Amino acid sequence: MNVNAMEEIERIERIMGKLSNTQKILLSTDGSVTTILDVLKGTVTIRTLKQEFEPCSHEIASKLSINPGDTVNHRVVVIGNREPLIHAVSYIPLSRLDDEFREDLIRADIPIGRILKKHRIESRREIEVIDVENPAPHLVKIFGTDSPMLTRTYNIIHDDEVLIRIKETFPFEWFREEF
Repeated sequence: MNVNAMEEIERIERIMGKLSNTQKILLSTDGSVTTILDVLKGTVTIRTLKQEFEPCSHEIASKLSINPGDTVNHRVVVIGNREPLIHAVSYIPLSRLDDEFREDLIRADIPIGRILKKHRIESRREIEVIDVENPAPHLVKIFGTDSPMLTRTYNIIHDDEVLIRIKETFPFEWFREEF
């Protein structure tokens, strides 16, 4: 299900107040967030907090259209430079990866958008959820704020299958400046 990003942004603005153009772009883009952050903040890197191959839960399996228990790469990263900018959690069914893509993924500190570009994988992003959430304790620690968190969850589709499911989160206080 592809949500109407502008309707979701308007809903969040009714709750939180006006979002900056930068926040709107980060929540609604169907392109690479890494590229946007590179332009806005200078070249960004990722710090991998967790990367495991694990059996897929029923909930995630239904989102990926795979069987519960199938192996997925579960990766949690922080994208940033001198400061954390975005927290991202991804699930990738291993059965849908070729060996070279998997090797780059295992290296851990390469952003997924750059891996897709390197391997010339034609894909599209379908946003499923744009929302605002109370910060989980681990996010308060990462970002150093208890600000409400803006989130978006989307799927990267390749060959009409979900190749990657990603949830990106950043504090409402971040990216408030206009450009």
